[in-house]
Amino acid sequence: MRTRRTRPRPAVALLTLAALLASTTNAVAQEPSIPAPVTVPLDQYFDNDGIDSASARDGNFDGSGYTFPAEGLPSGQIQVDGVPYAFPSAAPNTKNNVIALGQRVNIPRGRYHAAHFLVAGSYGMASGTATVHYADGGTTTASIGGPDWYSTNGPISAPFRYSPSGTDQHQVSISTAQIWLDASREAVALTLPTTKPPQPNQASLHIFAMTAQPAAKGKALALRQSRSTTKLINGEQSVETTVTNLGDEWITERDAVQVTVDVFGARTVRPAQIRRLAPGDEARVRIGIVRTGAPVDTIVNGKVVAQGRRLKAEQPVRFTLGVKDYQATDASLVTHESPYWFDDAKFGIFIHWGIYSVPAWSPPGEQYAEWYWRWMEDKNNAVHAYHEKTYGKDFKYDDFIPQFTANKYDPKAWAQLFQEAGAKYYVLTSKHHEGFALYDSKVSGRDSVDLGPKRDLVKELFDASRKYTPEMRNGLYFSMPEWYNPDGPWMGHGPKNPYTGADEPYTGYQSGRDFVHDYQAPQMREIVHQYDPDVIWCDIGGANDSRTVLADYFNRAKNRPNPKDVTVDDRCGIPTHDYTTPEYTTYPDTVVKKWEASRGLDPRSYGYNKATPDSMYMTADEVVDTLVDVTSKNGNFLLDIGPRADGSIPEIMQTRLRETGAWLKTNGESIYGTTYWSRMAAQGQLRFTVKQNEAFYITSLDKPGNQVVVDAPVPVRDGDRLTLLGYNGPLKWSKQNGKLVIDVPPTAQAAGQHAWVFKFSQ
Repeated sequence: MRTRRTRPRPAVALLTLAALLASTTNAVAQEPSIPAPVTVPLDQYFDNDGIDSASARDGNFDGSGYTFPAEGLPSGQIQVDGVPYAFPSAAPNTKNNVIALGQRVNIPRGRYHAAHFLVAGSYGMASGTATVHYADGGTTTASIGGPDWYSTNGPISAPFRYSPSGTDQHQVSISTAQIWLDASREAVALTLPTTKPPQPNQASLHIFAMTAQPAAKGKALALRQSRSTTKLINGEQSVETTVTNLGDEWITERDAVQVTVDVFGARTVRPAQIRRLAPGDEARVRIGIVRTGAPVDTIVNGKVVAQGRRLKAEQPVRFTLGVKDYQATDASLVTHESPYWFDDAKFGIFIHWGIYSVPAWSPPGEQYAEWYWRWMEDKNNAVHAYHEKTYGKDFKYDDFIPQFTANKYDPKAWAQLFQEAGAKYYVLTSKHHEGFALYDSKVSGRDSVDLGPKRDLVKELFDASRKYTPEMRNGLYFSMPEWYNPDGPWMGHGPKNPYTGADEPYTGYQSGRDFVHDYQAPQMREIVHQYDPDVIWCDIGGANDSRTVLADYFNRAKNRPNPKDVTVDDRCGIPTHDYTTPEYTTYPDTVVKKWEASRGLDPRSYGYNKATPDSMYMTADEVVDTLVDVTSKNGNFLLDIGPRADGSIPEIMQTRLRETGAWLKTNGESIYGTTYWSRMAAQGQLRFTVKQNEAFYITSLDKPGNQVVVDAPVPVRDGDRLTLLGYNGPLKWSKQNGKLVIDVPPTAQAAGQHAWVFKFSQ
């Protein structure tokens, strides 16, 4: 595992389609009762110059001399995702963003539901707690974060950034964020969180613009972020929109709100329903449409309409009808997104299995065991001395291949274990950095059919899963480079004896080829054509032909008699991707763009490490808490196991998976198919998720005491039913001084384990 590398792309400035469309349409269908959003000037607080132009290179966004390009950004009054902003000037010697360092920002006195921001993080996602100040002297708090400008696809983006010595051909972007305000009180100011000044390798939160949304009287609908997508709902094209209640009264089932699409050339076949929406709350909905004679890729003006009893809102949209074949270009591939099955799945299993599973050793908790071959070469690494002592200087890494037997490999048992764990998909290493493929590769003899176990390990697992666990999706990991492939060595040379420097063979190697076009890309096509994976999980990036490969992958999935949605991560070496992949960490706050956190049950390794004692593995509490936390922030959790070389899964790993599955069997409804709560993800040890029109979930990561107190505008109203998942007794709740108070009797406290899920429903 490693962070991705990316291939340079042309230095042509770009504003994303979402921002372009928003800048030319009325994002919210304003009724007379809905106050217009209020842009809050931030000029007086700006303390950082993060935007340069080709003629003026005087900025320093991140503390290392890198900046956004003015040529790729908008200016003046713009709308992003339906919210108007005053985007700052990029003029020379002009500061254009504020670093969140605890500044108090005054806002026009008024009653607001939310404050919206344009944000970016430098050196990782930065977040913290903001404080809202009210005229009555009281305060509320909420978290605000900015995704890293270098690793996410925000709604405003440019295809390069300026570096101290020129340009860095990598996409950078600005994202959106929002915090809730108590609309029952008049707000007067907001104190920003305290992050850090911009310096290398420390995260800073940058804020470019702020807009406050006033509250309306009564019930007031508004639409934002309406757009056509390339996603499918049971084979139908999906249109997405966000419905917001900007009023101070609940929208209920009596209001009978239905959301449809009105556009020439298509009709709505799957409208969305809004049956309950609290004041200030949002519902992200999906609408299914089909074309009625319009050719694929017809671009036409239309609108999304939300209408109910005495309620109506519209948003103009420029629709693209149908999904045309993908081209090997960034402009085409960027339209592909994570599919709904992936968005809703939340939990998957990663499997790292390969030749490294034979030595299976590294200092526990310190480094990847699957990097054994790489560590051998480093004389200062513990593996170098360990290998010499255990196997001798003349024992080559490839001498481990015959010991990779897979003689206890039971793919049916694997698939059933993953299903028992509650996973909705899995991702198996088809080939790691060592270059040994676990499938029948026609372009390489370095694979598990020609060598080692003499079996197609990928095919066996896919066949077993599709037969015995058909509901589970199947994925493959693929390392883009190989450490010592002589045609394109990542480490700069072919295999060498790390003790003598003598050249060694690269077993199964077929010489004299272009690494990317004759080897890497054909192998990627092999896994697409031979195994039809639902997920391709690239790693490392670097030199590639990923645009061509992925266009073929997406088109094969789309054009079959029964189309399916597939997905790809952010490590294929190109800027376009469906989701980001933080490793052995999670994001501290909600990220609206889909993401997936991965880590091993092992404290630092994805591959099996026989030196790791059972006591160092994640506990069931830690697994469940991570899954709950990631889900609340719009992520998926890809939990890794490392089988032994014989194909057996260590008992401690099996135990942890079954314990997780037991929790999910009782509490999974608060995970699967839920979405993040727009107002906040977390409060202390509490996490929030939503199942639109059905339930609101509050999960306590700690065992609750006699009461659970929630100081947040939870969407709960009189008459709502409260239950604790896994507990059959009654529970009482009340509102006290604006806070939700849940009484938890001792029998309820004792009924749960790992995490306690409170469910509010009608």
